[in-house]
Amino acid sequence: MKTSELFEELSRILKMGRKAALCILVSKRGYGPREVGAKMLVDEEGNAMGTIGGSEMERIIIEEALKAMREGKPRSISFALGVKPREGMIPLKSECGGEVEVFIDVIQPDPRLIIIGSGHIAKPLADLAHMVGFEVVIVDDAPTATEERFPYAEIHSGPFEEELKRLEVRPTDYVAIVHGETPYELAALRVMLRKHPAYIGLLGSRHKVERHKARLRGEGFTEDELKRIRGPIGIEIGAETPEEIAVSIIAEIIKARRGA
Repeated sequence: MKTSELFEELSRILKMGRKAALCILVSKRGYGPREVGAKMLVDEEGNAMGTIGGSEMERIIIEEALKAMREGKPRSISFALGVKPREGMIPLKSECGGEVEVFIDVIQPDPRLIIIGSGHIAKPLADLAHMVGFEVVIVDDAPTATEERFPYAEIHSGPFEEELKRLEVRPTDYVAIVHGETPYELAALRVMLRKHPAYIGLLGSRHKVERHKARLRGEGFTEDELKRIRGPIGIEIGAETPEEIAVSIIAEIIKARRGA
């Protein structure tokens, strides 16, 4: 596989909201099956593209790449190919007669925040999310859902429920429902619970959140599904202004993203 084709495949995986591991042969002493710089890409299902050396070494690299993706941390592994292993090396039967080191880098898609609503809280929330590195998507049919108001965001401002259903939601996406009107909130919850993003947060009082859950429960949503709704959204910091509320929300989303 050409390097350009490998990176095209990496781009395709990231656009799907999936992780990948880029495995690079970074050093070689003596002989080995590939030269320094050889690359292999591993997806979350363990499928490999490209090659670093094949056989048992490649099988171990794939296993380590899957572990690295689960932990979200890069790692290095070294192999002794038919020579006496030094400390920390994995010995392999081989006629090569050398040592190689492979660096496994975990590549994650850029985080994306889907904001349902475009009003007083949506604006500072979107600004903060953009500031801390999130791609921002705005879904609302109100006059405030404009490119001028959210110049860095992807805007979906057509008929509300149609836009919700049409929107592609990735398993790594975060959703903040800050619309404020019950019919819109319920419509967003119905769709997002079925699309399975990483996080669904709902703005409002605890009473309102429970009332919405009761309504959805009556429509057939299960308790496990309803547990996925985080509400009231935001870390408790005594926030009052739209900007303070936005800080509390983005802090909770960062906490969820980092697994804190």
